[in-house]
Amino acid sequence: MGMFDSFNINASGLTAQRYRMDVIAENVANANTTRTEDGSPYKRKVVAFEEKNGSYENFDTIFGRASRRFKGHGVAVSGTYEDKSEGNMVYDPAHPDADENGYVTYPNVNIITEMTNLIDASRSYEANATAFEASKAIAKQGLTMGQG
Repeated sequence: MGMFDSFNINASGLTAQRYRMDVIAENVANANTTRTEDGSPYKRKVVAFEEKNGSYENFDTIFGRASRRFKGHGVAVSGTYEDKSEGNMVYDPAHPDADENGYVTYPNVNIITEMTNLIDASRSYEANATAFEASKAIAKQGLTMGQG
């Protein structure tokens, strides 16, 4: 593993968690959006991650390669998906988006879930920032060892 590989791994983690926090913020901002451009309620979005430059192989191949030498590549966002769960039906016949029975379909966004995910993403971001600083300190110490 090269000197700068740890910087790249931590930077990819920082970028991925920041994107996750942006998507969570979008979910929270649209928690009460009952009509989007297509006329349907807002659908909660979820971020999925995968290993950067990762490949899907069988266990024997992965174990053999790992036993020789493990090298991480970081994390990448594999996609942003809409949560397929149903929206919340609320009786509000005065609402402009109410159906013929007086029910309004609100987005499937749960603020408590989003805030929990935000705390998780924030802590992951902080962990990557701390690891980045530790890698930087190690690299700095390595550069000063030769001076003497």
